[in-house]
Amino acid sequence: MKKFVVIAAAAAVMLSMLAGCSGKQKSGTVNTDGSTSMADVMGALTESFREKEPDITVNYSGTGSGSGISGVLDGTCDIGLSSRELKPEEIKQGAVAHVVALDGVAVVVNPKNTATDLTTEQIADIFTGKVTNWSELGGEDAPIAVYGREDGSGTRSAFEEIVGVEGACTYTNEYGSTGDVIGNVASNENAIGYASLSAVDSSVSAVKVNGVAPSEATVKDGSYTIQRPFVMVTKDGAELSEVAQAFLDFASSEDAAASIAAAGAVYPN
Repeated sequence: MKKFVVIAAAAAVMLSMLAGCSGKQKSGTVNTDGSTSMADVMGALTESFREKEPDITVNYSGTGSGSGISGVLDGTCDIGLSSRELKPEEIKQGAVAHVVALDGVAVVVNPKNTATDLTTEQIADIFTGKVTNWSELGGEDAPIAVYGREDGSGTRSAFEEIVGVEGACTYTNEYGSTGDVIGNVASNENAIGYASLSAVDSSVSAVKVNGVAPSEATVKDGSYTIQRPFVMVTKDGAELSEVAQAFLDFASSEDAAASIAAAGAVYPN
């Protein structure tokens, strides 16, 4: 009987040790790279994930959607970040999309601009150079300065495709980040540009499009039509590290919904 008690006690200790091992905190580094429009969302996700997994470091580099997709395909980052849908040629190369959020692409003007509501056709005419003066839209007699993102930007690709002006825009200036577009529209009373809704602040005004203001509610219900996905990209057949998989699983779960909303984007489910 005494022998049985000793064996049972030893077994209990072993089970306790195994349970402790199974609950061990993961540790390591996750390298993400891509869309600058996803900076706020990534910041919020990283902060919330750190509370769950304090020993995992998530690095973020904002180099643009195209670069992020190339990076994950080349193996130079664990997870790519894209603020547009994947292109057929990227999918053929093995890129796999995981939509973690939705984002409206806001059309922004200087707060002193009297334009508050534009149709999709008017926006297309402005960005293709058919309309070049605000007076043609009932505003001041002033030339329109058209600002946008650089070629390869996910924001630019999404905006041009949705508005129907892909490859046909005439930009006064092109910028390498969402922040640069907002900053330059804020400093020019005659400027117009586009930016991730999650990045829009009080320095600019987001116009209504076809009578609908961009917001979390109108993006989610689809009534605001200039919107795009925020995508985490992996490579088909390339197994993620344990820590990278843990971060992707978190970002794709309901646990991330509050963080995504706090960053100004919309949880897709």
